[in-house]
Amino acid sequence: MDAAALERALRRMAHEIIERNGGTEDLVLVGLQIGGVFLAERLAALLAEIDGAAVSCGSLDVAMHRDDIGLRPVVVQAPTVIDEDLTGRTVILVDDVLYTGRTVRAALDAVCDFGRPRAVQLAVMVDRGHRELPIRADYVGKNLPTRADEMVDVSAGGVSLGVVT
Repeated sequence: MDAAALERALRRMAHEIIERNGGTEDLVLVGLQIGGVFLAERLAALLAEIDGAAVSCGSLDVAMHRDDIGLRPVVVQAPTVIDEDLTGRTVILVDDVLYTGRTVRAALDAVCDFGRPRAVQLAVMVDRGHRELPIRADYVGKNLPTRADEMVDVSAGGVSLGVVT
């Protein structure tokens, strides 16, 4: 995907979010550090443009909620910034790539530290398969079947594939 295709996918996802939720009232977007933050910010801007109302946007670092602590080093990636109580709100977790599902599981644990959301939905730019947990995205920019030795990189310039060496 090039930058234009990425933008089209984000715009489509924004329309799907509005349709599914009947507007943007009580929505909070939470980008998962690092790759989901710029996508959440862009989605928030598109939602405001389409629906005419600002949508809250935050960021979440799930490092301390992961189930593989001890198996690999814990790297605190970036700060968590959620400036409001999530109780009763619809939270849309936003990430760049959905792979095994373990980051999303950690995010579900972490988001509960900020209240009890009415609902939690998941938006990802790329679903690459290889799930280890029963997690599925509500909004997907692109389904991209991959091999386990491939790496998916999402940036403002688009989506690219590489091989893990």
